[in-house]
Amino acid sequence: MPSRLAGVGRSGASPPQPAAQGHLQPEDRMLKGQLPNMGKDLAAHPGSPPANNGQGPEKSPVLAPKLPAQISNEDPQAKATPFTPKPPPPRPRLERALSLDEKAWRRRRFPSSHEDLAARGGASPSRGSSQDEVPRPPAHTDSPHCLSASLQEIPTSRRAQGSAGGSPSSWGHCISGMVSTSLDILHRDGASARSPTRLPAVDQKVASGSLRPADRVDSGQADLKARLPSRLFRAHSSLGPGRPPSPLASEARSSFSLLAPIRAKDVRTRSYLEGSLLASGALMGAEELARYFPDRSMALFVATWNMQGQKELPPNLDELLLPAEADYAQDLYVVGVQEGCSDRREWETRLQETLGPRYVTLYSAAHGALYMSVLIRRDLIWFCSEVESSTVTTRIVSHIKTKGALGVSFTFFGTSLLFITSHFTSGDGKVSERLLDYSRTVQGLALPKSVPDTSPYRSDAADVTTRFDGVFWFGDFNFRLSGGRVAVEAILKQDLGEKVSALLQHDQLTQEMKKGSIFKGFQEPDIHFLPSYKFDIGKDSYDTTSKQRTPSYTDRVMYKSRHKGDICPIKYSSCPGIKTSDHRPVYGLFRVKVRPGRDNIPLAAGKFDRELYLIGIKRRISKELQRQQALRGQRSSSICTVS
Repeated sequence: MPSRLAGVGRSGASPPQPAAQGHLQPEDRMLKGQLPNMGKDLAAHPGSPPANNGQGPEKSPVLAPKLPAQISNEDPQAKATPFTPKPPPPRPRLERALSLDEKAWRRRRFPSSHEDLAARGGASPSRGSSQDEVPRPPAHTDSPHCLSASLQEIPTSRRAQGSAGGSPSSWGHCISGMVSTSLDILHRDGASARSPTRLPAVDQKVASGSLRPADRVDSGQADLKARLPSRLFRAHSSLGPGRPPSPLASEARSSFSLLAPIRAKDVRTRSYLEGSLLASGALMGAEELARYFPDRSMALFVATWNMQGQKELPPNLDELLLPAEADYAQDLYVVGVQEGCSDRREWETRLQETLGPRYVTLYSAAHGALYMSVLIRRDLIWFCSEVESSTVTTRIVSHIKTKGALGVSFTFFGTSLLFITSHFTSGDGKVSERLLDYSRTVQGLALPKSVPDTSPYRSDAADVTTRFDGVFWFGDFNFRLSGGRVAVEAILKQDLGEKVSALLQHDQLTQEMKKGSIFKGFQEPDIHFLPSYKFDIGKDSYDTTSKQRTPSYTDRVMYKSRHKGDICPIKYSSCPGIKTSDHRPVYGLFRVKVRPGRDNIPLAAGKFDRELYLIGIKRRISKELQRQQALRGQRSSSICTVS
């Protein structure tokens, strides 16, 4: 070796032992080939292997590796030409280390920089922090300064396998450990946080002289760490058929959403065959239904209200749409109105505002003073067919169309649904006219139109209610309580449980249903509320005018199912707090069984009332801002007094 290399050696170091040419370690065989020329760095850095025992300059048999230009920090012209007695056989490129099993490398535990310093200096980790030590010249190390940023994380047992002078075998250990450690760092930073240990960050203000060069990273490695983490992380996020781990269970940043991931092969093999029912990936099929309704039943809200044509709307509709008895909002809302207010758009806006941005208005229709609105959860709108409607007028001479029926139908997955709101003829003794209104409605509603019937062999051309899986008929049927006002008032003075059952014995609709003359095949949930008609506006008292109308259950909700047990009533009640009309709103909560459907129905394609949706959101925002401003005004106007 040149004299410059000889001047670095120390008298206390033992001479290096060259490795045999034919006996290499396993990792040396991985790295045999082009080793970089490190002659100038070996002479320039205190961590270079010694050339002799300090007696004088002599030639060293150790092969000097040749480092790339980006690793060396010395002058490229200050090169030393080593004496090479025999060139080594060709070795593979250094990049071959990247092809090793990454999982096996990640299972290795790397000591921290403090543990590594303690092992090299022979001190116990419990002797204190490196900041407390007195600065001293750097000790004899196995590696040059430029590699210390990666070599500080290599296990000491790996570097201790070679001689103290740093044989080619030890250099092979160091370089291979550097590559594997850098790869491990990239995976821990970008891909996952599953490593058993984390390497602490090195403080640049540490007083130890050995740690200061260890915190310096060359430009080439810094660029590699800037580019590779995101690339490895994104590639890892799409590997494997299983579902990726939840981002909440990992400390590392994750771009995974809480939505179920969609595999590419499912997109390629998705079936859109017409009429497919059991095909994998069918939009209306069983797989898609199980994702949203594992128990195959949805929550339905149905309400009816005779508004008496009042322009004034209640200040709050929470009692109607979000009753206190229901812990959760429903999947589908259907609201029918008789004698609706003059501003129908305002009424629909109030419904959208109350339910909020999680719901959209799927459809709304009107027939004179009859209104119906259908609102659905916005993530379920894709599974609805086109919505169809039909009307029937039962009072021919009336141009206002206050009496009649309005029907709305659509298919949800594979279950066809029909909703009818009606306003029958009024009057205590006009039972036959109301029966005639019912017959005209079931014969006059022309539904469905273009949406296929789910069970055509069970349908009847003379009865619209036989063409659907589920039918809900609600409205102001105007059936009264017979016996007169005096007899009804006497019953109302009894206890709640007793008077309801006693009142229903005088109910005209209940009697006609037992005869089978109306609502054939329909059922009604059990009634546990007081008559919804007729109240004094703004009061809880029944009619105190000169007409003295008899309190009655005029507002009802009926249901019919083609398959037994598909509709289950949950709650059936009225809203006594809404007093802007002489009728109280009546609502029902139901669980409806949903079946998988075919892909041959015309889809609604996500259509909804976008303008109404935006207006409802803006109103909710403005009201919330007004509420917050009012609260701030109350806090600022409060006066504290000291007694």
